[in-house]
Amino acid sequence: MATAVSTPITGPEREEAVEQITQLDPASLVRDEFNARENDTEPDDKLIASVKELGVEEAISVRPRTDGTYGVFKGWRRAQAAQIANATAEQDGRPVRAVKAFIREDLVGNDAWTRFLSLVENDHREGMSTRDTLRAQELALIGMDDVQRRKATKALGVGRNAASHAKAAQKLDDATLRRATAGGMDLEQTAQLAEVEHVHRAESRLLRALERDHEEGGGGRGHWDQEMALLRAEQADADTEAKVREELKAASIPVLGTPRYGEKDPSRPLSELTSGLGNPLGEDNHTNCPGHSARLDDEHQPVWHCSDPAQYGHKVRPQPKKPKTAQDEQKAEERARTVACNRAWKAAAGPRQEFVKRLVRGKTLPDDARLFAQKILLDLPRFYGKWADKQRPRTLSLLLGAKDPDKELPSETAAAFPKARFANVVFAQVAAAFEDSIHEPKYFDTGRMNHVYLWEKPTPLQAAYLLLLEALGQDDNGSYALSEVEEQAVASHRPSTPTAA
Repeated sequence: MATAVSTPITGPEREEAVEQITQLDPASLVRDEFNARENDTEPDDKLIASVKELGVEEAISVRPRTDGTYGVFKGWRRAQAAQIANATAEQDGRPVRAVKAFIREDLVGNDAWTRFLSLVENDHREGMSTRDTLRAQELALIGMDDVQRRKATKALGVGRNAASHAKAAQKLDDATLRRATAGGMDLEQTAQLAEVEHVHRAESRLLRALERDHEEGGGGRGHWDQEMALLRAEQADADTEAKVREELKAASIPVLGTPRYGEKDPSRPLSELTSGLGNPLGEDNHTNCPGHSARLDDEHQPVWHCSDPAQYGHKVRPQPKKPKTAQDEQKAEERARTVACNRAWKAAAGPRQEFVKRLVRGKTLPDDARLFAQKILLDLPRFYGKWADKQRPRTLSLLLGAKDPDKELPSETAAAFPKARFANVVFAQVAAAFEDSIHEPKYFDTGRMNHVYLWEKPTPLQAAYLLLLEALGQDDNGSYALSEVEEQAVASHRPSTPTAA
């Protein structure tokens, strides 16, 4: 309990007491015994980061104590953040800062009123809505010069593109914003959710990916990046379909839907029809038919149909009708799986190449990456020689960090690397060869003399490359993880775990 050091002011004089503001050493501050906040009294990382960068902007309120210290009854979390900031200021090259404080000598000995004022402070301190916070961040950061913006983003604990991320995140409705914040999404992740929010179950899928990253610890976002890549691919797929539908609508061509269960579908593709005189039908000679229409295939390209050949005088080409079998249904399922896996394989290339680029641009290349590149260079596997013969420099320029990979040669970008990072350049070249070899999900296997899907049967070297990146990502605090389709591809190539005797 604080002990009085001066005579308390009573009556109306207390209401008119003038608050004295001064600069105090944070080391002289302690929590007032009558501070109303008893839970959540520790400063969070966000507050500490802000105080380290900017100091305590809003003055705290204190009462003097007999031992020369000051009891903080308003702003104890800010006071602690200042103490933490000062403790590491010298080693971080930051100034040691004092704290602005209102010294309330009039409250010495008046513990009840001190507790009341502290209660009012905390009870009335209602946090801004997420939308207001985002809007304020966007407007504030846009209006700053580069020096102020760097200081402000560091204090807020956000990235350099925070203003654009804040603007994008505001596209979400209030309920989604609250769920994103409660789920632990940072500003950039919330903006990315806004980018793909219309994809089926995008929010729940991203929250699950974020949860997996948190469960594995280390602060990485490997699962998030993979899920975002897949969602972007699905979004691009939906955008392609929407564009084709819009073009057909503008041309007044109806798009046929999928018939409901038990509903007869009189439409036929033009490839199965002839005119009344038996001439083949195609887009050119069918456009004037009232039944001219289209149905979209798996790639969202129009397959021309007539909605009712019998009504409009067309004949069906004589073809033996095959009854639908269980095998047909199985083929349809396999086709759908192939389409999904192909799309996922292509989407996984984005996060994978971004991770390789970070490895290449890092100060020190992990030793496992150096040894892997060294082995490929010395063993000279056949695919590596084929890649070199094709002379496709774009992927290598990309992995080296070229600003414009389509125009900048790899040798030009690599020239900026210091001598100590020669291994980084070599690894980039080896990685580029692998990336180009696995870019497309299907390739022709000359040994088997047939086409093979990489997500089913990658070569041992391709699997080794993916497993290397997975291990490097785990070592880098989980900053990269294989996608589901990549995990499926390498499953049979993982080292077998010895069973216990």
